[in-house]
Order: sequence, then C-alpha cells, then structure tokens
Amino acid sequence: MSLRLEMLQVARVAPKVLGDAAPLVLEFIKGQQNADGGFKDREGKSDLYYTVFGLDGLAVFDAAAHGESVEDFLKSHEEGEELDLVHLSCLIRCWGAIGRDRMPRGLRSALLKRLEEFRKPCGGWDNDPAKEHGTAYGSFLALGAYHDMGKLPPKPLRILQSLKRLETPDHAWNNAPGMPVGSTNPTAGAVVLLNNLHLPINADVGEWLRSRLHAQGGFVAVPDAPMPDLLSTATALHALAALEARLSGDETERCLDFVDSLWDADGGFHGHWADDFIDCEYTFYGLLALGHLSLLEQSM
Repeated sequence: MSLRLEMLQVARVAPKVLGDAAPLVLEFIKGQQNADGGFKDREGKSDLYYTVFGLDGLAVFDAAAHGESVEDFLKSHEEGEELDLVHLSCLIRCWGAIGRDRMPRGLRSALLKRLEEFRKPCGGWDNDPAKEHGTAYGSFLALGAYHDMGKLPPKPLRILQSLKRLETPDHAWNNAPGMPVGSTNPTAGAVVLLNNLHLPINADVGEWLRSRLHAQGGFVAVPDAPMPDLLSTATALHALAALEARLSGDETERCLDFVDSLWDADGGFHGHWADDFIDCEYTFYGLLALGHLSLLEQSM
C-alpha cells in the first residue's frame, strides 16, 4: 500500500469521530479550492502543497474536487522544471490522487526523472541542491511520489544508507547528520519509511516518540518544546501505529482533548494553540490524528 493510501485509510475513520461537525469540515475543505483548480495557501493563492491536502481531505469524505479545473491546474505546471522537491512531489501526488490515467502521455516518466535530480549520493533526497546529504523528510516525499506513480525508486534500500547517517544517539532521527538529539517529524518519517521497506526498527524508537507526549496532550516537535503541535501529533501517532506501540487510555484522551482544542467552528483545524489560521494542511493532519486516536479507543 502506498504511503498516501496508508494515511487515507486511517483518516477516513475521522468523520465518525467528528459526528455533527463532519459536514462543517467537508464544507471548509471544499471552500478552499480556487477557481483555477488549486487549493488555497495561507495567503489565498493556489499552491501545489495545499492542493495535496485539499484533495486528500476531500477523499476522507469520499468527496471530489472540481476535477477538470484541478487537472488544468496540474497541467499548468507541466513537467515540474521550475519546482523544488517539495512542490514536485506534491505535483506527482496530486496526479496520483486524481488518477494516473488522466496524465498526459509521457508525463509520468518525465516527472520521475526530474525527481531523481534531487537524489543525493547517500541514497536519500533533499530539497536543497547545495546539500550533500538527503533528509528523512525528502526521502519520505520521494518514496511517496514513486508510490503515487505505481513505482519504486531505483535501489530503494539505499534509503536505509541515508537514514543510518541521520540517526541520533537518543534512538531517533534528525534531518542532518551528526545532530545530538532527534526530532519528532524526521523520526516519524524514518519509521514509516523503514516500515514500508519491511526493515527492522529498534523498539527504543517507540519509547522516544512516546516521550514527546506533552502533559496536556499532543506531541511536541523536539524535546523540551514549549507546546505541542498538530503536525507532530499526527506524524507521531502514525509512526507509533506502524511500530504497534500503544498509548494508554489516559494518554489517548489527552490527545483527543488536544486535537479538539484546535478545531475551529468554521470547519478547519489550527496547527497549534498560538496559530490563528486554519488551512487544508492542518485540517488533514487533524483528520489523521483523530483517525488514529479513534482506532486506539476502539481497541481498548
């Protein structure tokens, strides 16, 4: 199963948790699509990154975007010659979301060829052409993009070589070699990558992730961060599920309260307590987190 479908499978549990609020969330996501087919960034402009989350958010509710306009928006980016790794992977993921059969002839191979230009000698990928080593985030994006095109990257086990250099002494990962402590999102990305490649993962990683749980619920991005955030919460829960590492009933309830505190009556989710905006990205992460927490509750 692709990385995208793994997340969607869990996020599709969320509408049941939302109950009467589910239609508000759906309408919020629908309202984020611009006339040109793309979905709004925080300035209201169409952006491939936010379009990924808009399309996936709609898929959670088995709803569809305005298909022809989305297709036109994607075609306007052609073969991604001007895109960085993040937006190139988003372009690929969007095509995967609306259907590879709708892609112009030859586009799939052209996009994957372009994707390989961001691969580093270590076997991983990174957005910055000046850097010599890949990141966990870059490799996560690249593997997901290949999956969305129904492919595996050349020599996929070289991703393991890249991740080995990103390990930290505290049984986690960061996005650069030689870092003294790990970070939640790179660690979650590495766990999902290794799990998808059917490679063993040290059980201590699960304990490291669980230790990032904030006293008021939710997960923090780095040790000693002042507050939790929704991205770190969703990715940590997704990684813990891959590790089959469970939260306690009390921890699950605290996380549910945290996610609920970020929901806005307009239908979207905020990224953290100090975030004044709601957007497609964090709304999808809210759905993913709710899906995992609901599954944890059901299994107790």
